[in-house]
Amino acid sequence: MSKIPDTLSTLEVGSTTYHYYSLPQAAGVLGNIDRLPKTLKILLENQLRFADDESVAEEDMQALVDWQTEGKSSREIGYRPARVLMQDFTGVPGVVDLASMRAAVESLNEDPAKINPLTPVDLVIDHSVMVDNFGNAGAFQENVDIEMQRNRERYEFLRWGQQAFDNFRVVPPGTGICHQVNLEYLGKTVWTKEEDGKSFAYPDTLVGTDSHTTMINGLGVLGWGVGGIEAEAAMLGQPVSMLIPEVIGFKLTGKMREGITATDLVLTVTEMLRKKGVVGKFVEFYGDGLKDLPLADRATIANMAPEYGATCGFFPVDDETLNYLRLTGREDDQVALVEAYSKAQGLWREPNDEPIFTDALQLDMTEVVASLAGPKRPQDRVALQDMASAFGKFMQEDTKANATEKGKFSSEGGQTAVGVERSFKDDTSQAVKLNDRDFSLDPGAVVIAAITSCTNTSNPSVMMAAGLLARKAREKGLTTQPWVKTSLAPGSKVVTDYLAAAGLNEDLDALGFNLVGYGCTTCIGNSGPLADEIEQAINTGDLAVASVLSGNRNFEGRVHPLVKTNWLASPPLVVAYALAGNVQRDLTQEPLGQDSNGEPVYLKDIWPTQAEIATAVEKVNTDMFRKEYGAVFEGDDVWKAISVSKSKVYQWPESTYIQHPPFFEGMGREPDAIEDVHSARVLAMLGDSVTTDHISPAGAIKPDSPAGRYLQENGVKPVDFNSYGSRRGNHEVMMRGTFANVRIKNEMLDGVVGGETRHVPSGEQMAIYDAAMKYKEEGKPLVVIAGKEYGTGSSRDWAAKGTRLLGVRAVIAESFERIHRSNLIGMGVVPLQFAEGESRQTLKLTGDEEISIAGLSDLTPGGTVKVVIKTADGERTVDAKCRIDTVNELAYYRHGGILHYVLRKMIGAA
Repeated sequence: MSKIPDTLSTLEVGSTTYHYYSLPQAAGVLGNIDRLPKTLKILLENQLRFADDESVAEEDMQALVDWQTEGKSSREIGYRPARVLMQDFTGVPGVVDLASMRAAVESLNEDPAKINPLTPVDLVIDHSVMVDNFGNAGAFQENVDIEMQRNRERYEFLRWGQQAFDNFRVVPPGTGICHQVNLEYLGKTVWTKEEDGKSFAYPDTLVGTDSHTTMINGLGVLGWGVGGIEAEAAMLGQPVSMLIPEVIGFKLTGKMREGITATDLVLTVTEMLRKKGVVGKFVEFYGDGLKDLPLADRATIANMAPEYGATCGFFPVDDETLNYLRLTGREDDQVALVEAYSKAQGLWREPNDEPIFTDALQLDMTEVVASLAGPKRPQDRVALQDMASAFGKFMQEDTKANATEKGKFSSEGGQTAVGVERSFKDDTSQAVKLNDRDFSLDPGAVVIAAITSCTNTSNPSVMMAAGLLARKAREKGLTTQPWVKTSLAPGSKVVTDYLAAAGLNEDLDALGFNLVGYGCTTCIGNSGPLADEIEQAINTGDLAVASVLSGNRNFEGRVHPLVKTNWLASPPLVVAYALAGNVQRDLTQEPLGQDSNGEPVYLKDIWPTQAEIATAVEKVNTDMFRKEYGAVFEGDDVWKAISVSKSKVYQWPESTYIQHPPFFEGMGREPDAIEDVHSARVLAMLGDSVTTDHISPAGAIKPDSPAGRYLQENGVKPVDFNSYGSRRGNHEVMMRGTFANVRIKNEMLDGVVGGETRHVPSGEQMAIYDAAMKYKEEGKPLVVIAGKEYGTGSSRDWAAKGTRLLGVRAVIAESFERIHRSNLIGMGVVPLQFAEGESRQTLKLTGDEEISIAGLSDLTPGGTVKVVIKTADGERTVDAKCRIDTVNELAYYRHGGILHYVLRKMIGAA
């Protein structure tokens, strides 16, 4: 394998000699790289290591060095991460695809074992546990028992995959969240492997099937989220095709003031970077403010890179990195290697580092104030003191929208979307009796208060702050309001260890924040049911109520379908709002409640000091990490007792959880020719910021939805539906759930909220799935029309898979979010972008049009195609940009998808 001359070097660390590809030596050939961003240095090392004059050429490396001239490049490179990380919602369909590929290879008379991960894969089961039980000492065990019962078929399948595939490890349920497990245990910062009797060292890099894979960037590990489809290709040895990215520098200076948390900082950073516009770009943090920023705070900021839109949010390696590696139980030899390698390669953060960036912005951390974000986007930061007015603004907008919808319904005599009830009443307080307590449920009532998500539960300072605030509240005699559903779901068992060591678990328990599980829970939408009395009051009064959660996502309909406003907050603020009970309370001015003497108690009275937090954090020690991660892959007795077959090819059972998908049916050794799109119908016309949650929801399945009807027809009772996320191994459920979010708005139907559309030309209103099947019977291809930022949010491959299975050939939008655009291509759906200044509005589209697309057989990356729009009055032609951005992506599209391309390549047919 050819390399740039003389770049292979050695590094002595202790008694071990490591071989590595030297960036300083490469710079002697390619040019000075001292001021190249560290993220691009990692990409350059990757190119050096895999240079073969085919997938990686010397021109690729030179382009990375020359990037410094303009801060950008149009060069496409192939990047090979060291490993792949999965969670179970995305991991199950990933393993289903691998099993299906083995079946396809067997049908082509090839050895199924050719389909096997070549890159190490870790799958962490963390997305399945729900908050069915809460507020009592037995909640955790009860929820775990229910989880195992609900998901046994899925877990049996994963156990089969664990033994069937090489390089594939599974972290069992009830252990932690994948990103926190990655940060605290799996990540190494510098990876090693044995090859030809030599020890090689290189940067720890990864891609993950969850957008918050970026959390590991806080540890100096370059990683980001990709769709499950792209991750499967990476694990099968294919390079991740990418344009050399722009890199935005974010300079941090100063130090946070007393009473300000890492959550307040990350919400400020998210707001700033969303306004800056960093979609598809790397963000690299630098500046002397990093010396006082704990690694857990860095990880919190890195975690929310998808929320600020970046591919990654990277922190370079420094002494704080080494301190964290030691704290979390990494071996001394590994820590020494990280330091020596990072310094040898110019990856170590030096004081006054000023890399060259495409652009930069700066934050003085002394200016950060206490904040939340909401009511439905993580970038919409609200200062704590402005919360009441922010909710009031939402109420005004919601009332106005309701009145508009009411007028449309009155004039048209239409009906609401399936499963979505709207009474169009003004929000009115409702009298409720719950557990023998009478109270009034008011607008703004906090019905869910959840300490959830790896974003914040990985951070001891904010978790200890929550416990300390609970202790002080308890001492004052404050209690949680009776309408609040409380929960504590840490991302690892270490959290409960250190809360117990500080004695703070008892205080959280006393306020109802009992442990409910080690998983994503409320943040992913697994908040579980509200009390029947609460749900009835919300529906009766059409109440705009609230959730407050320490998570990273608060999109419409995600946390709970009945909760209209969702607010991201630090764990101590979650506790505070559970005490206050309503987001219309100004916690900076109004009391949380009264103490045992009837005196008012304010938030400032119980907010812990930095000194108190620091003292509590000292309870966190290395032994906790070594104990909890010593047997991380073993699981409990129930997991160990699951028996599976030893076959190389999966024997598909009768199951409503796992089914053989149709993606490879009839696949030949050569791809079929790409045909143009002729007279397609519009399946849905959508607005701006349509998320992958809108396209493929993860939460509850409504009984009267197409997916609900399918499950009932197959003998599943509504109480046993589980969630869309847990059913991702069954394409029949997932295609019926595509575009089925209860809050999605199809502009083809005025005033209707939910997964409905209008069939053309009949004009009949029906579920989007039903319409797609009707169009299929009629032989009609389909397109989807959308606005800006289409596909925002989670790296959800089913948002693309479902789109394809419904018969959609193209999505035409004003702009795309990075991961979803890639996923569409990976499923053979072409993403097209309206020309600048054009949109569905400027073109006055209604959804009644017929759409034809010419030139698909002659596509070029970033080229232009002709879109013919036919109406009753004639037709017109507009240009659209093909958002297949690279040559590799074009090859995937021509093969009908990335997995088809990889499969053919692995059997020598591509």
